[in-house]
Amino acid sequence: MKYVRCILELQPLQPATDIFIAALSELGFESFEETERGLMAYIQEPQWDEAAFLGIPYLHHEAWEVNSRWEIVEPENWNAVWERDYKSIDVRGLCVVRAPFHPQPAGVKYDIVISPKMSFGTGHHQTTRLMLDYLLDLEVSGTSVLDVGTGTGVLAILCGLKGARHITGIDIDPWSVENAVENAERNGQNEMEVLEGSMDRVAGRQFDVVLANINRNALTELMAAISGVLREGGRLLISGFYQEDLPYLKDKAAEHGLVYGSFRVSDLWTAAYFEKQVLPS
Repeated sequence: MKYVRCILELQPLQPATDIFIAALSELGFESFEETERGLMAYIQEPQWDEAAFLGIPYLHHEAWEVNSRWEIVEPENWNAVWERDYKSIDVRGLCVVRAPFHPQPAGVKYDIVISPKMSFGTGHHQTTRLMLDYLLDLEVSGTSVLDVGTGTGVLAILCGLKGARHITGIDIDPWSVENAVENAERNGQNEMEVLEGSMDRVAGRQFDVVLANINRNALTELMAAISGVLREGGRLLISGFYQEDLPYLKDKAAEHGLVYGSFRVSDLWTAAYFEKQVLPS
């Protein structure tokens, strides 16, 4: 899938960089790269809305100067880029996410080998780390798990290593589906189900645990469908948004019978835990 890359030159860099990251997240931008001169932001081409981008009020502000442009990014094999400087990551000494070319670590409970191709979710982004951190504390043995926007499949794979009974990953990107299947097999999760498409692929099914590391807009759009496939008493972990968005997402979740439990933060990126309300019989 092609992406649009928006390049913003900002003077001064702060607080403009943080403000633009928040504003562009609202428009569905998925990832950001801070540069010496400003910011590069990425969004899937079908989600790109030039008018909405040009309507951002911060493009014209007395506190900073902005030069912006955008371009289409052709698909590329991110492995070549990734392998140049990829380092394995360690989550609390319990879980390591590493590349196939890294040596196997000693004494680690959950050793996950990921080759990302063009997918999101190597564990380096704060949101993936937050989700992994939450999952280390979540009892999933014997449960059914749905990973929405599975990417590399790393979150679903950790659930499998922790004894989940049935794991389903779903993603709209065919590259991610192919990659998740390969990574699942690489980590001994051959029974992991990976589906291409949106939430309609699992409509009518029920899961004990749902994971959704996507973004605020997607979480808002999919909240009803996520609640619909989560059984009563089931548990939901979400990430991909900033701490300032948590009150809004708590309200949206409550509208669909999801009871807020807790949150964790890393560099303002946030993950949150909910449970599906049990209705009186």
